[in-house]
Amino acid sequence: MTTRRFLFVLGSSRPDGNTELLARRAAEQLPEDIEQRWIDLAEHPLPDFEDLRHDSDHVRPTQGNVALLLDATLAATDVVIASPLYWYSVSAHVKRYLDHWSGWLRTPGADFKATMAGRTLWGVTALAHEEQEVADPLVGTLSNSAAYLGMRFGGVLLGNGSKPGDVLADCEALTRAKTFFEQDAPLARFPYEAA
Repeated sequence: MTTRRFLFVLGSSRPDGNTELLARRAAEQLPEDIEQRWIDLAEHPLPDFEDLRHDSDHVRPTQGNVALLLDATLAATDVVIASPLYWYSVSAHVKRYLDHWSGWLRTPGADFKATMAGRTLWGVTALAHEEQEVADPLVGTLSNSAAYLGMRFGGVLLGNGSKPGDVLADCEALTRAKTFFEQDAPLARFPYEAA
């Protein structure tokens, strides 16, 4: 069995926000021999994505934040997107990161789609609404992205909180965090595909 390596991609505009607190609570439950790498997109910002899909001069980045995130993503067996619910979807930081996946599909030597196939995508988010259905667009973004790459999807750990630290009072979310990464993540499917 391959050793699991978790990449936690933090997409909040605020350090130590509710989403990060919830992600760290879930990560505390991972066995000590599982590698964890945490990258804060606010501290390692990506440039706006430029769509060069139909150009022929694709070059693998060798330095900077794009190279850092590409290499970290390819090295991970499990990618955890920790994004607060911003306007009912992922944050701008996370959206930019996912947009770069499009470029990485054509990056020489990366074999991004083949490498990511079979790996697991997870999500963690905090939202101010009591009604968790408002996070469906965020869940759909992550689930469909996993389906496109042939990844497994472990779902999204949802917590409630608005002011810093609020999520620590969400007992149900903290209970779910204790076993979140223990679940068997199924192969992601688009909504139109039969299970």
